Amino acid sequence: MINIQKYKDLGKLNISWLKANYHFSFSNYYNPKRTGFGKLLVINDDIVKIGGGFETHPHKDMEIITYIRSGAITHKDSQGNIGRTEAGDVQVMSAGTGIYHSEQNKENEDTRLYQIWIEPHTKGVKPRWDTCRFPKKTYENSLPLIVSGREEDKTKKVLHINQYASVHGGTIKAGTTINHTIKDQAYLLVSKGEIDLDGNIINTGDGAEITDIKNIMITAKTESEVIIIDVPE
Repeated sequence: MINIQKYKDLGKLNISWLKANYHFSFSNYYNPKRTGFGKLLVINDDIVKIGGGFETHPHKDMEIITYIRSGAITHKDSQGNIGRTEAGDVQVMSAGTGIYHSEQNKENEDTRLYQIWIEPHTKGVKPRWDTCRFPKKTYENSLPLIVSGREEDKTKKVLHINQYASVHGGTIKAGTTINHTIKDQAYLLVSKGEIDLDGNIINTGDGAEITDIKNIMITAKTESEVIIIDVPE
């Protein structure tokens, strides 16, 4: 089954430095029908304005993936990690026993990103942060794996999380179709462009819950950036 979440129907927050759209209940937005998707608890579509950012705050026992869509974000945490992650790249923070961090937009443009929170399979791990740069190109046959916590992916050059989940993402060339296999259940995001997902049209900012389907066909009607989060129920 494919259940589409339209961008216009997402939860909203608009303050001086942040414009946020919530795929699931978060902060002051609560929708009893939208409290997560299996082990996937949060997807926030955020625009962090120039000079804005998330001041130092704590997290514990959560896998937090940040996918930068445009601009860049600068990370600093209580473990001594400092780093800048730019458009098309990804950072992962395993909060584990507890970590304080900040995320600031120090660029000369607004930064747009996805915050993705996944519940870990093991609590109380040592906190960890990592970031990775990925090729800036279009794909015609498959989307690359960028994050995984699955045993079979341990030796691959991807970002790792403490959950048996995976994230594929990248830009699909206009007019091409890819076949993607789902292991558990998946949440698909269209970061930009327009796609046909098994006969369903999905546009920039939309999301789609995919359940009880093991193979999907994605046709890029325009050049499209797509992210697929495959998580246990």
